[in-house]
Amino acid sequence: VQLQACGGGLVQPGGYVRLSCAASGSIYTMNNMGWYRQAPGKLRELVAGTTFGGTTKYADSVKGRFTISGDNAKNTVFLQMNSLKPEDTAVYYCNAGGYMYPNYRAFDSWGQGTLVTVSS
Repeated sequence: VQLQACGGGLVQPGGYVRLSCAASGSIYTMNNMGWYRQAPGKLRELVAGTTFGGTTKYADSVKGRFTISGDNAKNTVFLQMNSLKPEDTAVYYCNAGGYMYPNYRAFDSWGQGTLVTVSS
C-alpha cells in the first residue's frame, strides 16, 4: 500500500495549512489513518489519528487547533492545521493500517513526509 501526502510549505504563525494523504494499492479494508511529525532533533510523535469507525485522537499540543478527517471511500485522510505556531514546524508523515488483498494480510504503511515550516 502506497501513501501519497501533499500540502505543507511555509506558513506564518497564526496561519493555516491543510495536509492530505491518499492511499492506493490492493486495500481490502482501511482500519486507521493518522499523522505523525518529527521536528529536528526530536522523536517522531503522533499528531492525530482516526479510525474509520469514527474515533479520533490528538496530541495535547494540537487539540483545538488541528482537525483530522477521513474519506473512507477514497482511502484519504486530511489534517486541517489552524493557528499554527513555530513549534509546529516539522516533517509530517502520513500513516495507515489495515488489511490488503489477496490474502487479507495486515499492512502498516508510511508516506514520504511533507515539511511544514511555521515562520514569519
